Amino acid sequence: MRIALVCPYSCTKPGGVQTQVLGLARALRSRGDEVAVVAPAEGAGIPSQLDSAALEGAVFIKVGAGTPISVNGSRAPISPWPATMSRTVSALRAFVPEIVHVHEPLVPGPSLAAVVSGPRPIVGTFHRSGSDLLYRAYGHIVGAWSGRIDAAFAVSEEASSTAQACVGHLSNRVGIIPNGVEVRRFASVDPWPTSAPTVVFLGRHEPRKGLSVLLDAFGLLPSSTHLWVLGDGPETERLRRRFGSDARIEWLGPVDDEERAARLAGAQVLVAPSLGSESFGVVLLEAMAAGTAVVASNLPGYQLAAAGAARLVPVGDQIALAEAVRTVLFDDAERQALRDRGRQRAAQCDMGAIADSYRDAYARLGRAAGSG
Repeated sequence: MRIALVCPYSCTKPGGVQTQVLGLARALRSRGDEVAVVAPAEGAGIPSQLDSAALEGAVFIKVGAGTPISVNGSRAPISPWPATMSRTVSALRAFVPEIVHVHEPLVPGPSLAAVVSGPRPIVGTFHRSGSDLLYRAYGHIVGAWSGRIDAAFAVSEEASSTAQACVGHLSNRVGIIPNGVEVRRFASVDPWPTSAPTVVFLGRHEPRKGLSVLLDAFGLLPSSTHLWVLGDGPETERLRRRFGSDARIEWLGPVDDEERAARLAGAQVLVAPSLGSESFGVVLLEAMAAGTAVVASNLPGYQLAAAGAARLVPVGDQIALAEAVRTVLFDDAERQALRDRGRQRAAQCDMGAIADSYRDAYARLGRAAGSG
């Protein structure tokens, strides 16, 4: 099949949707499909992490540059400009896809342009969990165009409920295909060396990710414990001023994909202390694929991702979080049990299986289009 994947967010910036789009592109290519990823990106030309070799033969088509916009408690690098939307439609028409698969279909920029004016059939995948009045109003205004989405999916029940409540004309026709993880990319990495019991945090430093809760909890852990903090964000400077005197904390900033995987594999425990607005939790699956035990907030999205393979704690409870991390770090049997269950769970969510589920949907739409 000839498939165009459309992403509204800059693919040179870290993010869950971008990870899913690029991972799906590689999985589809491994099955022999012709794939183009249409999305914003920063820098001149095509960055090395987005070239054909990195995408295993998929083509990346840059249609604009991302601009950080506050969305759902985060900062999303979107490109909502008319020029970007026009380039998106031109790129899709030039590629001549059999299927256009649009992620976050109503986000202004490439995704909305593809839904409004792109070729059909169109598959839409909704990732967002949680809404506010503005999003509901916007969804019902531009949702009139959702009638052009021929098959709609969401990555979780939470995301499905959000889409059905906030997007006009979707009704109840939203299937569930969860997020996936490229297991082999994490299972085969050489772990980053560490000589101390090590916890890792990976995520944007913004209130909803709960890094401040983890840092408070970390102060209750034994002095032998080490913490890797990956990523950055609007809270970085404030948190570094508050906790900078703790020499056990290593502030690593943004890292490339190779170091990200190696750090996940090298740590004994990944902690995901988010406070809300998590539709799934791909980082949990990445850690599980890397053989790392997981402690996370007891959120519906994380419950879905973990499926019993992580230790979950009450949201925002630093005492419970510290106790759970201490147990997993220093109880070898508990940690090994979580690692074993985690590997099994990650295998269930391998990106290849997710690609096969979407390919089934693509094939059904292709047959319907042919018979019509």
